[in-house]
Amino acid sequence: MIRNSIPGVLLLVLMLGAGTPWAQDKGAGKVAVESNTRDALQNRLLTQQELDQWSAEKAGLVGRLRSARAAVKWLEERKSAESARVESLEGRLHELARRLSEADRLESSMQDTLLVILKRVEKSRNLGLPFLPEERDQRLTVVAGELARPDFTAAEKLRRVLEVLQVETDYANSIEVYQGNIEVSGQELYADILRIGRVALFWQTPDRERVGLFDQASGQWTNLPSGEKRNIGRAIEMATRMRPVELIDLPIGRIGGD
Repeated sequence: MIRNSIPGVLLLVLMLGAGTPWAQDKGAGKVAVESNTRDALQNRLLTQQELDQWSAEKAGLVGRLRSARAAVKWLEERKSAESARVESLEGRLHELARRLSEADRLESSMQDTLLVILKRVEKSRNLGLPFLPEERDQRLTVVAGELARPDFTAAEKLRRVLEVLQVETDYANSIEVYQGNIEVSGQELYADILRIGRVALFWQTPDRERVGLFDQASGQWTNLPSGEKRNIGRAIEMATRMRPVELIDLPIGRIGGD
């Protein structure tokens, strides 16, 4: 009996002896729990701050991403528009290049054509009535020189040749009197020369004693009979507006002699 109760007494003694340390451990555990709680709250606060900071940063990044996407879309639209514009400009450049090439070809062809026209005018001048020879020769010489100048545009050259043609054409529709030297039967005379269009040339000496015409058949200046002096004198006066216009007979096409 006594032997069996010893373990129970020892257990009680052990339990009683261990009462104070257990209480101490309980207090220490409370402190540890409070410390852990504070640490947990602190960690939670820090975590929440980091989450808030990340949320703000995320919102900023999302805004920047949207702006970047909008900018990319705008740039793509601009790129498309600029590509279309560049394509249009390239098309225009190709067209301009084609036109320039065509213009160069036409200018070269026009140069040859204008030279041919000028040669024909010169030939016509040599074969027709020899009126205003110095003035007409000088005009042809000047225009021929201008056609040879590389700094003159094709348009300017065309304009100058057309001016020559216009002047030559106008001679057929006008009457004038000018003074010049002519050769009649080997004798040089200074005379008033009456040009009637491109049809006839008559001449009269300043003293009105001699008259004549240019004979297209022989290509020579010839005399007319004295009976023609009155009508030729009157025609010269009408051409210079010294007398009213009236009908008179002139020996156009006649071959006269003394």
